[in-house]
Amino acid sequence: MKHLHIALWGVLPYLVLTILIAGTVWRYRYDRFGFTTRSSQLHEHRLLSVGGPLFHYGLLFVAAGHAIGLLVPESFTERAHVHEWLYHANALVVGGTAGLATLTGLAILLYRRLRVPAVRAATSRSDRAVYPVLACVILAGLTATATTLQPHSYDYRLGVSVWFRSLFTLDPNVPAMSHAPLPYQVHALLGMTLFALWPFSRLVHAFTAPLGYLTRPYVVYRSRGTRRTPAMHRPGQPTAPRATVRR
Repeated sequence: MKHLHIALWGVLPYLVLTILIAGTVWRYRYDRFGFTTRSSQLHEHRLLSVGGPLFHYGLLFVAAGHAIGLLVPESFTERAHVHEWLYHANALVVGGTAGLATLTGLAILLYRRLRVPAVRAATSRSDRAVYPVLACVILAGLTATATTLQPHSYDYRLGVSVWFRSLFTLDPNVPAMSHAPLPYQVHALLGMTLFALWPFSRLVHAFTAPLGYLTRPYVVYRSRGTRRTPAMHRPGQPTAPRATVRR
């Protein structure tokens, strides 16, 4: 089992990171047009307007919670005079709420994708592979969070977080992760699977932001109505109003 633990918690994270970076660069270079979510808003809007915000905002809070929980050591919060019970209560309430919101939003989006024929037809093979993994990652995370309700529960800040931070020093603390409870190990393995699939699915759009939209010039166009040529226009008569939009 020692060699298996080294492979899972000492080698696999770097392999996944290599696939994530190399795959994203390859996707951007050879499939830049596909570097998008392929919006299906025109096919159905009602369910999307509910499930989309729930999923995206919930996932944003989940990512922020993971960053704080994994990167901020316990010694820092102790120096900041943040009591341990307050930290775990906040992680349980905020993290649990964000996880449930993300799972609910994903369920609505999956129901929409199965229910609307046009959206279902636009679903790619990579999407069919990613959605179940994403759902399992969220469920495993909620299960791990629920274990903190038990008395004398596992403190992930002394195990999983130590292992995660050790990856940045290129000296993985394999025992810290191999001794973690099964829900945390399953959550970590599913998370690495998701990141390995990330560059080859619609999730890659998370690395893009429409910043260029703010600096693009306006396009001038005439509103609908009677078109007049310069020769037909008479002095004193109003011209057709103009409007401007972003390209």
